[in-house]
Amino acid sequence: MGSKISFAGIFVISATAACFAELCTLPLDTAKVRLQLQKRGSGEGGVSKYRGLLGTVVTIAKEEGLLALWKGIIPGLHRQCIYGGLRIGLYEPVKAFVVGSHYVGDISLFSKVFAALVTGAVAIAVANPTDLVKVRLQAEGKAGTSRRYDGALDAYYTIVKQEGLAALWTGIVPNIARNAIINAAELASYDHLKEVKSRMMGDSVYKNTFDCFFRTLKYEGPLAFYKGFLPNFFRLGSWNVIMFLTLEQVKRFFG
Repeated sequence: MGSKISFAGIFVISATAACFAELCTLPLDTAKVRLQLQKRGSGEGGVSKYRGLLGTVVTIAKEEGLLALWKGIIPGLHRQCIYGGLRIGLYEPVKAFVVGSHYVGDISLFSKVFAALVTGAVAIAVANPTDLVKVRLQAEGKAGTSRRYDGALDAYYTIVKQEGLAALWTGIVPNIARNAIINAAELASYDHLKEVKSRMMGDSVYKNTFDCFFRTLKYEGPLAFYKGFLPNFFRLGSWNVIMFLTLEQVKRFFG
């Protein structure tokens, strides 16, 4: 990360790159959310409605229209502006704090991983409401059947009105754990190699993280935790390639 660019500059650059990556890969994320929220044998005749990455994408586009694959894009961009900007923008200052502002020499991988864990946790703690709204909108089925919100702003307002302000931070514990680890894996490894990244959000019936875990395990089995693995794998892979390539080009433009 370029130390010559200010925090504000890095924040804007990172948010721009993250938003572009979100626009390109959101259909894969929508497919992942639908697969994760699908109950076993919930379709007609006990057959699952969504089957596989491409099958889910095709089913959504066929039944709801192509634009349905970009449901949740507005809160998705909100999320990337906040989460994407903070997790990268704070990385260098936190890393410098960890090793000391006067440290000279190569910074250890441990220090980079720790800094990325901290920035990932802080960023998603701030951005969790946007993540929640994005998943809620992505989870909505065919228009007119189970639509609860008229867009992102209505979703924020309705959730607070019906469920309370704290509901915007539903799923915060697993979200922090997941995003802190992903951020450490993505950002620290990216930084290091250069020198030598919904079930609770989609359904409010769960009381807490443990209740969600045990109820899912009891009623759907251990494989339920791996629903949407392939679309998530491909989405994160392509998301990071696009994001980091865009990040470097935008940094070069500003630098």
